[in-house]
Amino acid sequence: MQTVVLAAGEGTRMRPLSRGVPKPMLPVADRPLVAHTVDAAIDAGADEIILVIGYKGETIREYFGSSYRGVPVTYSVQSEQIGTADAVAAARDHLEGPFAVLNGDNVYEPAAIERLFDRCPAVCAIEVDDPRNYGVLSTADGTVTDIVEKPSDPPTNLANAGAYAFPAPARDWLEVPASDRSERELTDVLDRVITEFAVRPVSIDRWMDVGRPWELLEANEWKLTELDRRLDGDVHELATVDGPVVVEDGATVNAGAVLEGPILVRSGATVGPNAYVRGATLLGRNVSVGNGVEVKNSVIRRETAVSHLSYVGDSVLGRNVNFGAGTVVANLRHDDDDVAVTVKGDRVSTGRRKFGVVVGDDVSTGINTSLLPGVTLSSGETTHPGETLERDR
Repeated sequence: MQTVVLAAGEGTRMRPLSRGVPKPMLPVADRPLVAHTVDAAIDAGADEIILVIGYKGETIREYFGSSYRGVPVTYSVQSEQIGTADAVAAARDHLEGPFAVLNGDNVYEPAAIERLFDRCPAVCAIEVDDPRNYGVLSTADGTVTDIVEKPSDPPTNLANAGAYAFPAPARDWLEVPASDRSERELTDVLDRVITEFAVRPVSIDRWMDVGRPWELLEANEWKLTELDRRLDGDVHELATVDGPVVVEDGATVNAGAVLEGPILVRSGATVGPNAYVRGATLLGRNVSVGNGVEVKNSVIRRETAVSHLSYVGDSVLGRNVNFGAGTVVANLRHDDDDVAVTVKGDRVSTGRRKFGVVVGDDVSTGINTSLLPGVTLSSGETTHPGETLERDR
């Protein structure tokens, strides 16, 4: 089945992490977020991947090329991000029959995508406690009878998980009018398919829409647990490695370091000596974790250095960041409330008791900097030695 993967947006809710790279290319375990989607489609039997790209689309082209895992890859450009139906319409000239649509910033259970393909026309659905922020599906006699977007009084608790298998005629139904959000919505296309075909719901137990920094952290927590232990790099005999830990070829773990998985240490990264890294943590390529540093449950992207005697917990750090010696991240509020983070100008609860900081690319902190829970540092920012940062910068 041809599979359209939507990967055109910047991901403004993910800023500053998406300032230099499209959100679908942010790292989740051992590959970009969108690669998990493409892999799930190929495992389910996709015979062609059509990637809809836009913002910094060249980075996606460079990663996938013209063929990925032996499956041809085609690209379509969405010049303006004006809705999911518009994104699929950008790929319309490539569509020749039934086709699937997946979101490149979602994480799916691979088995669910296989069931989706088998049951075409179909849509993936997941039961949620509060469906008011989702498209909500109604069903009867094993088919979907209706979908309504973000209802104040949901008719069911069955949320649309953003994965579709459409019949061939849907190719000609993509020109839907703009919604109240001024976007052309793919759910309006689904609504027409529901009226003309028996659309089956495909129940899934686990799914993630990765839109905000703490959700990137959660996606890594999920996917790091699936890695098989492998110590291909240089691990000193006086280092301690427990649980599911991957040290890639070209990475170094020095004497006295303690690694408690799930952890992925990518090629070129250096840990220790006497560092303590515990799960779920991703250390990107060429990351440096210095002497006496502790890193807990964090994503640290490539070329970043966390200097000696620092602490990073429950945080996401961008590329080419330099944490000066003694930089400490606080990840728990004194009042024990959930930590909030600024998203597009609004303070939004992460729903997490423990969450540290979000740091953009090329940030440098002075020695003995303290960063309070929920602080965001924009790309290129610096702090002074001994500074305590309570607000975003």
